[in-house]
Amino acid sequence: MGDENLIRTRGDYSKQSHEGYRNTIELLVGNNVVPLRSDTIRLVQNGCSFHGLWSEDPNQHLKGFLKLMDSLNLDGENKERTRLRLFQFSLRDQASNWLERLPAGSITTWEDLTTRFLAQFFPPGRTAKLQNDILMFQQHHGESLSEA
Repeated sequence: MGDENLIRTRGDYSKQSHEGYRNTIELLVGNNVVPLRSDTIRLVQNGCSFHGLWSEDPNQHLKGFLKLMDSLNLDGENKERTRLRLFQFSLRDQASNWLERLPAGSITTWEDLTTRFLAQFFPPGRTAKLQNDILMFQQHHGESLSEA
């Protein structure tokens, strides 16, 4: 007979389970998988964290992350795969929550990831506000530039 007629209780349905969980970032199948070392993960976590705060610059975060990745001296295909695998470890708080809310398997390339990341954390409205702040800047009479 087997498990096909297995009776499940309400308690069975209320237990937490990770079954069916898939990561947002899905790596395309390939032979060359570079294993991630725990010290490399810690380096990313400590060296370039992004929380998703308004005061943080997502472009600067990407620049710092890529600088760190370049120090690993990886070749072509491994470079993109490693970037994709490690980027999630650079995100904290709101930024990490944002990534987890994306549909499973929706990111497969570095281009996908950076486009979505910048659209979320550096939207066009933010650019317009910064441009407006620059255009509306005023230095009053008797005020030094640093005071303005």
